[in-house]
Formats: sequence, structure tokens, C-alpha cells
Amino acid sequence: MEKNLEYWKEWVRRNETAYGEELDKMDRREALYRGEVREIAPLTEKDLRRDGSRRETAHLRNIVAENIESEVSSVIPQPKVTARRKEDEGRAKLLEDMLRNELNRLPMEELNDLLERMVPIQGGAFWLVEWDNASRTHSTVGDVTVSVLHPRQVIPQDGVFGRVEDMDAVALKLPQTRESIRRMYGRDVSEAGETDPEIRGSERDTVPAEDLVTQYVVYYRGEGGGIGKISWVGDTVLEDLEDYTARRVRRCAECGRTETDPKASACPVCGGRLAGQTVEQEEVDRPVATAAGNRIPGEEGAPIRLPYYRPTLFPVFLQRNVSLFGRLLGESDVDKIEDQQNTVSRLETKIIDRLIKAGTRVTLPDRADLRTDPEDAERWYIGSPADKAMIGLYDFSGNLQYEMAYLNQVYEEARQILGITDSFQGRRDATAQSGVAKQFAAAQAAGRLESRRVLKEAAYAELFKRIVQLKVAYADEPRPIVAEDDRGNAKYEEFDRYDFYERDAAGTWHCILDDDRFLFSCDTSAPLAGDRQRMWQEAGEMFRAGAFGPPGDLRTLLLYWTKLELLHYPGAQDTREYLESLRQEQELSQILGEMEVRAREDARRDALSGVQRPRFAWPAKKAGSQGNSAKIPETRGGAG
Repeated sequence: MEKNLEYWKEWVRRNETAYGEELDKMDRREALYRGEVREIAPLTEKDLRRDGSRRETAHLRNIVAENIESEVSSVIPQPKVTARRKEDEGRAKLLEDMLRNELNRLPMEELNDLLERMVPIQGGAFWLVEWDNASRTHSTVGDVTVSVLHPRQVIPQDGVFGRVEDMDAVALKLPQTRESIRRMYGRDVSEAGETDPEIRGSERDTVPAEDLVTQYVVYYRGEGGGIGKISWVGDTVLEDLEDYTARRVRRCAECGRTETDPKASACPVCGGRLAGQTVEQEEVDRPVATAAGNRIPGEEGAPIRLPYYRPTLFPVFLQRNVSLFGRLLGESDVDKIEDQQNTVSRLETKIIDRLIKAGTRVTLPDRADLRTDPEDAERWYIGSPADKAMIGLYDFSGNLQYEMAYLNQVYEEARQILGITDSFQGRRDATAQSGVAKQFAAAQAAGRLESRRVLKEAAYAELFKRIVQLKVAYADEPRPIVAEDDRGNAKYEEFDRYDFYERDAAGTWHCILDDDRFLFSCDTSAPLAGDRQRMWQEAGEMFRAGAFGPPGDLRTLLLYWTKLELLHYPGAQDTREYLESLRQEQELSQILGEMEVRAREDARRDALSGVQRPRFAWPAKKAGSQGNSAKIPETRGGAG
């Protein structure tokens, strides 16, 4: 184990050194975003002080932060699972519902907010998706955890610029408290310190915290294609698993008892040492019938062996800003407009200097008795016309016409580099007069930012795939799911990992995730469907345009309010029910009217032919009935 630790320590050191240039850029990018870079890169010799040092701006307009904040989107992509076989469509829908529930359970709003700034600043950021077996409820054991890693906390393999999956190994540096290490791993690291405090912030000279340590975690690809994991603090190894995605049970070395409590340090029966043991299969000795209809037979005395599914992907993956060949993180928006930020700082300094130096100047003869004190009716005795001619008043207004014009030009350069317009920022756009023109301008800007949206959705598709793999691999108990039917009503289901097992032609049971039978992507219609106010507005426009039928028709109104009910418009259900009662009254009145006309015609023909028919009356509504309240007229035979 010590040899293994030394090998991975050297691997981390070597690849971190190769990653050092990128790490140095990260500090400056975040300093620019926070407005902490006030030094002005010299454009001319006047930009330097007499001692040769750089000047600093006293007033900073942070166009870096302004443009990046304009790109922030709170939209969380929604899952879309496509079955590659017709018989898997029900399972695909179940996976979609499960993933939507997971997005609601996990703190996705906070994680998305972090990524929306971290990704454009640094050019990319990393997701970490793991199974936490210590997360337990009364009826379930373990669940999925999702977190976001700053690119400073990840050490990639040098020379690999594609995906994390293309690497042989990837390392993480995580700040942890000593107590959390003791709770999770049962190891005492009180002698260790925080070796890399900079991973908590942006400054390289961050002071180490008293109670924190730096935990190193390396995920690597094993010989058989599995994923290994080794973790350490200082010289203390916390975990060393050659196939950490495999199922493991803790058994007592003395009595063989299986212990499920992860916090137990010894066997509760005999006090023996608990050791982890890999388990390849489980035995099902009873019939299993899932909520989705999948049935796995089982008979006492002849148990069925089901192989445990093993996730095949690294728990770490990358979300890029804009792809750039030869770079793992992609292109940073801060790097692209750094020159414009420097020029803006230079111009702001020049503008302030000119405004401060502007004012009024008075010229006087070289005489000590002539003062410019602010006193009214002060008398000056001037002995000669020549001295009087030297008295003058000069006004220096500080014309900023050219500086302001170039300042606006530089600001426009920064926005055009990133593809941002006034309409996209929500600012007044003088070039777009109508609402349609403003929408078109915003759409153009969104088109130039399309690659960022596509890469964000690609990262979420990777997230969905990993969540499904972890659920099928480790969620032993059925997990409740709430979904919606076609009318927007709540529908309650269950996610059961046994739904994803089948028996092949040879009679062998296997997990269908091994066959890659599902495609994971993002639902492009979800952002519009989630914007209810916009959907209400569009439904109203379609109603007025006649898309539902003639606007004055009762059936059109009923269809329109039914659609609003599906879109959860406040009070839509009451309005729809009222319109439904009106429709029923109209239909009943129409039926009764037709029957009455028919009865009168029959009565008229009978009167002409002399045929006598028994007199009858329409049945009146029974007392207490819930039928229509309209009055039913009485009709008798005979001449009408």
C-alpha cells in the first residue's frame, strides 16, 4: 500500500506541475471578475510612473463582470430519455420521471448558479457525482450526491484534452475538516495540515486554516476496465480500492456476520475485525414483481443469481464554456476581453484626471498686493495700463468628447466579442423599435451564444447518465416517484432497479444498461414549458387568432380554459367547470327543444288524421337530484 501511495503522489506532483500555467491564469481571471486588478498595462510611456512602476486606476468600470453576468441563465435543463427499443419506452418514461424528481431533491439551483459564473470565467468547471451510502432514511439506504468542483481542485492527466473519460486517471484536491475525515473513514489525521489552502479561494497566499486538511482523491482506470480509487491525507491512506464501483459487504473475519452499519468499527456480535469483501452477484430466492410490471421469478431452494450492475464512468466530468482545440477547459470569456478591460481602466483614469484638472484660472501681474481672495468689492489699485492688461480669466472645461466616444467603442468591442447585445442584456436597444424586433435581436445574440447552451446541455446529459447508473447499481429499495399525467394531475410511481434486468435467450439474467439501450439528452421544450407566464400569453394569442376555433363559441372557450388548466393558470379549473355546466345546459335545452318540436309535429299530424294518442308529460326533475337546473316545459298531445 505504501508503494501504491508513493506512486500516486508522484503522479499528482508531475501532472500538477504540467497544469501549473493554467492554475496561474485562474487567479488573474477571478481577480479581474471581482474588480481587484487596478494596475494599468502600459499603452504609452505616460502610463508608467517616474520610477517605472505601473499606474493604477482610481475608478474601475468592471466590464468583465458586467458581461459575464449578462450571460447567466437560471434555466436548469430537463431530462429526456430515448429508448432504442420499443419495449423499453415505459422504462425510458420511468427514468425521465425519476431524474426530474432527483433534480428537485438535489440543490440544483445553487449548483447551476455557481457554474453559470465559474464556467465562463475559467473556461470550464467539473461535476462530481457519487453514491453516499451514509445518506439513509427509515426505509432506504444511500442516495446520489452531486457537487461542483472548481478547476483548481481537479488535476487532469497531462496531454489529454478531450473528455475526462479519455484519461487514465484524474485527481481531486478537497478541503476537509479533521473531524469529517474521522467520521467518514475512521482515521486520525490530527497531525496533518492543510497543504493546499489555495483550493478554497483565489489567492495563492491563502493562510492555512487550523482545523482543515487537504484530502487527495485519485480515480483511475483499472486493468479490467473498472474504476479504482485511492485517497489520502498527508501520509495516511484513507481508501485504496482497485474496483471501487463494485458491490462490497463488510463481514466479520471471525464469525462471518455481515454488518450494514457503515459507522461500525467492529463486529457487534463477537467484536472481530470487519473487512470489506467484493460481491459479484445477489441471490433472489423469492419472486420479485415491480410496479412497472417486470417479474423476476424465484423459488425456494433454487434461487436466481442476478449480477450486480457496476457503473462504468468516472464520477468526475467536465462542463466547458466554448470548446478550443488543444485545451481541456476551453476558452475563457475573461481572457477574450481582458485587453478591453485594461483600455477602459486607462480611459477612465484619463477622464478623471482631466475633470479634476479642469476649472478656472486667473492671470495677474507679478505684484504681491493683488490677491484673489473670495471677498466682494475688494479694491485693486493698478498703477499702469500694462498691469491691467495682464489680468485675465481663463476657463478650462475639460472636453471629453473623444475619450467618451472611444470608451463606448471599447465597451462595444467587448460585447461583440462575446456576442451580447442590448436586447440580450435587457437594456434599451435604439436599433430595435418594435417588440418583434427586440425579440429578434435577442434571438440573434442567443444564436451566437448557442454553443454555450449546447455544451451546458451536454454536461447535464452526462449528469443524467451517471445518476441512472448509480440508482440502478445501488438503490436496493424501491424509490417513490411523483409525476404528472396528460391533464397535469399527480401520478405516483416507483423506481425499482429490478425493472432493468432481463433474461436473454440462453436464460442468463443481465442488466440492460450494459446494452446501452437508452440515450440521454435534454428536453429542449422544457424551458418554454417551465415558463408558465409565457405559455399563458401564447395561449391567449392563439385563442384570439382563432387557433382553438371561433372565439365566441362556447366549445372554443371550453377548450381554451381546459388548456389554461393544464398550464396551471390560477382559477382556470373553476372557469372550465362553469363553462362545462353551461355546455351541458345548452345541449340539454337543444335536445328538449328538438323533442318538443317533434312532439308538436306529431300532435298536429294526429289531429289532422283523427288519431287519438294517450296524453303524456315529460318527467320532472326528481327532488334532490344533481342534474341540470333548467326548467323542463310540460308537453301534451293534441293540437299545438
